[in-house]
Amino acid sequence: MLRSAYRWQRRTATLTALGYFTLFLVLSASAPGVMTRTVADGIPAGLLLALIQLPVTWLAIALYEHTARRHVDPLADRIRKEAELDARRGALR
Repeated sequence: MLRSAYRWQRRTATLTALGYFTLFLVLSASAPGVMTRTVADGIPAGLLLALIQLPVTWLAIALYEHTARRHVDPLADRIRKEAELDARRGALR
């Protein structure tokens, strides 16, 4: 159960960051016209999309930390407490 929670957490955060980066690379390679198009005040769309990568990476980190605090850490704490109880029971025998 803990292993699947960690796996889900890693996949979600990784796919968030890598998915956007892959989209950026695909657009750079296959749609140079889109990437060179001016968006606002002479800023090309490619530069704007590149700058957005930093907040997307922060989002992935925040998502990773949120899922750790909400799902994985409580599960790990519960397993740790159960292991301590089992160790105490084993020592009393």
